[in-house]
Amino acid sequence: MRAVTVPAPGGPDALTLSDVPEPQPAEREVRIRVTAAGVNGADLSQRRGYYPSPAGAPAWPGLEVSGVVDAVGDAVSDWSVGERVCALLPGGGYAEQVTVDQGLVLPVPDSVDLVEAAGLPEVTATVWSNVVDLGGLRAGETLLVHGGSSGIGSMAIQLARAFGASVIATAGSREKADFCRRLGADAAVDYRTDDFVAAALAATGGRGVDVVLDIVGGAYIPRDLEALATGGRIMSIAVRDRTLAAVDMGMLMSKRARIQGTTLRARPLAERTAIIAAVREHVWPLIADGTVRPVIDAVFPLEDAAQAHRRMESSAHLGKILLRV
Repeated sequence: MRAVTVPAPGGPDALTLSDVPEPQPAEREVRIRVTAAGVNGADLSQRRGYYPSPAGAPAWPGLEVSGVVDAVGDAVSDWSVGERVCALLPGGGYAEQVTVDQGLVLPVPDSVDLVEAAGLPEVTATVWSNVVDLGGLRAGETLLVHGGSSGIGSMAIQLARAFGASVIATAGSREKADFCRRLGADAAVDYRTDDFVAAALAATGGRGVDVVLDIVGGAYIPRDLEALATGGRIMSIAVRDRTLAAVDMGMLMSKRARIQGTTLRARPLAERTAIIAAVREHVWPLIADGTVRPVIDAVFPLEDAAQAHRRMESSAHLGKILLRV
């Protein structure tokens, strides 16, 4: 079968369309004939040589796919050949077929396009686990989400609003800020021209926000703390700014605040399957009825994966970038 591999780390041109062995499902796995794969920031890091696949996963990128089940392992009882599904993967999604544990698979609702469904597993699992589960966001609280126009940001805005919270989003241009407002953000800040701390405090009447979803790290962390309400939580899920964060411990203690760093891919299988089960219970009904939708920026053919990575690196995208297989 065809897969986009990375023979040696490098820029987008390091992505190479290759022939690799067809995977066979293990006892508890399903095999999916891939319709589309999501492109994520972790894929770019993997291509650069910084974020290799975990042991046992394919060596090439791809953390989520949509498609049709075409084979199942002997112990699989939840899925049948021919079902439309999407799945969260530890790697290997840039390919014509993938195998994955049955607990990481989700049904694609009839109302959702099968290609667009590839943009759902990673963002829904990330937002649910960090913002709602670990972050504890509740109705009536306020979420500050950085990168609100990204795939994760666009899902965070929609889910927070669906769960009754207010949302403040940061974005890198006036156009992107307007995009965040159209998705449902109560306020949106162009971080290139405006101070998001001042904007967050103004939007909350000086109280501050309850949860911050941070994809930047570095110098953003102490500013997140300034924007935080008493009892607030900072959820750090990516590090774009690799400078060390200097935190005012007195402020952290006086606000009785929490800073927590998490990843999704590195979690044990049992934790990832529990997250997917929670997503299916709490988020999937909102996907099925159209309250929350996948936001797709562009779809590239599998053989144009390098161009998809360039699109993501340009930061011009609004929502998810997908590869059609």
